[in-house]
Amino acid sequence: MQTELTKSKLNPTNFSGKVDGKDVKMYVLSNKNGLEATVINYGAKIVSLSVPDKNVQLTDVVLGHNNLNEYLNSEEPYFGAVCGRTGNRIAKGKFTLDGTTYELAINNGPNNLHGGLKGFNAVVWDAKQTDHQTLELTYLSKDGEERFPGNLNVKMIYKLTDDNSFDIDYEATTDKATILNLTNHSYFNLSGEGDPTINDHILVMHASSYLPTDDTAIPYGKAEPVKGTPFDFTTPHTIGERIEDDFEQLHFGKGYDHTMVLDKKEGELALAVECFSPKSGIQMNISTTEPSVQIYTGNWMTGNFEGKHGHRYPMRAAVCFETQHFPDSINKPEYPSVILRPGETFKSKTVHRFTIKK
Repeated sequence: MQTELTKSKLNPTNFSGKVDGKDVKMYVLSNKNGLEATVINYGAKIVSLSVPDKNVQLTDVVLGHNNLNEYLNSEEPYFGAVCGRTGNRIAKGKFTLDGTTYELAINNGPNNLHGGLKGFNAVVWDAKQTDHQTLELTYLSKDGEERFPGNLNVKMIYKLTDDNSFDIDYEATTDKATILNLTNHSYFNLSGEGDPTINDHILVMHASSYLPTDDTAIPYGKAEPVKGTPFDFTTPHTIGERIEDDFEQLHFGKGYDHTMVLDKKEGELALAVECFSPKSGIQMNISTTEPSVQIYTGNWMTGNFEGKHGHRYPMRAAVCFETQHFPDSINKPEYPSVILRPGETFKSKTVHRFTIKK
């Protein structure tokens, strides 16, 4: 019997297998309006997200791969993955917590990135599909895993709602003081995942300041106003409009790879990002309880490996909006805290709402 393809024309059997002796499979979520998301429990990765365009055709708006094997490639750039324990960078992979110094793996220049050599993006999560719209994923990160302290219990819920939102809820507890900064690393192209560029996407970010960094992408400390810089998206601009400007911060990352500090109250679920593709008519609004969004414009993609349906993804074929706490927060006490202690529950929510604008 032939396996039914997903609406994004993927074959779920190509995503079945074993990693570290644990079963991996694809889960398909759908809502009453026909939207579809597919997720694998390896790295809790969002493989496809199909939403209607202005012609009422379903368009897959996230980059990804055709099969599980391609996700196991060590060069794989975190497509659709959850990043943890600490998304983004920790300077020199070092931090001190309650008098103990921890030295993490160095896996991005001189720094620790996205939790280390085997972060949450590279482990198998326990998954339970509670209904056709909801997937619950859990993972126990053991004390000492990737050299972080504490047994950390993490729960994530992916939900495709009937108002055409894709929601991500995170929850975590620990038995020993630790640090935590969870994010999702989906790469969006609202014109469709095979389209070569996001330079024409029109973007608004509700952030009047950003974090300038050194040349290894570690923030100096103080947030700077975006006014008068290529980082000012407080009014609509296309992503590509100023990306090649002669501006030191853009040179460091070959484009945008920066933390935008959101204009919101701590813990409030507030609108952070409005992004629109004139080509497809798809508008994505992102709301989050997190204090910042890392905008990354796929500056290091080279088209050197195959994505879905034979597509190759060149530089700037997608944009990431990683809702999170600030990078290197544990080493900068002035930043919102990423410390989680026993008896506390970490909670975070991010909502991606899709509409059509003609």
